[in-house]
Amino acid sequence: MHVQHPVDRANVRPYSCGMIADFQELSDKIDRLAELAHALRRENAQLRQTNAALAAENNDCHRRLGEAHARVMALLEKIPAADAATPEDAQ
Repeated sequence: MHVQHPVDRANVRPYSCGMIADFQELSDKIDRLAELAHALRRENAQLRQTNAALAAENNDCHRRLGEAHARVMALLEKIPAADAATPEDAQ
């Protein structure tokens, strides 16, 4: 067991001014980090919502493009074939 002399204890201060300043600086940095983490979480949630909305819009555009493609193909099928002889072709 280590015995500390009373003189040794009198010379030891629990915290120096420099340590307190360091602790305060660390505390401030932790606060800023926590604020940044919260801001990033909010931004991430907002970006997820925006992404979901854009994905839904993209799906709708693909659906509409498919419908337009089907209509164009149906119209093309109604056009007479180019092989059909016309009176102008015979000349």
